[in-house]
Amino acid sequence: MITVYHNPKCRKSRAGLEYLTSRNIPVQVIEYLKHPLNRELLKDLLMRLNMKPHDIVRTQEDIYKEQFKGKAFNDDEWITILLENPKLIQRPIMVKGPKAIIGQDADEIEKLLVKFDTFEENNSLT
Repeated sequence: MITVYHNPKCRKSRAGLEYLTSRNIPVQVIEYLKHPLNRELLKDLLMRLNMKPHDIVRTQEDIYKEQFKGKAFNDDEWITILLENPKLIQRPIMVKGPKAIIGQDADEIEKLLVKFDTFEENNSLT
């Protein structure tokens, strides 16, 4: 199963989720604007993404341009900013096994599917 942190109002997020559901991939959808992330979960997602907090900021959002563009923040400050302004988080974030991706590109989604189907097969108890 793939966990998808999703914003149904976002075209790219809808497209990423549709990519999975059209292939009958089991998903758990979490609308992170309705069910906000906490600090621990966001840090875990960043680790799985292998990214820094600023790497997942949607820099085209007005709030970013008005309040944060051009300013220097450390990782903890960016995490706080993202938690307080979840609309700034890139989406959809897709998690499978120990890895995650920002699922805006079919090729990246396929890599996640293939890589971690193999991971699950190699680590199953059967």
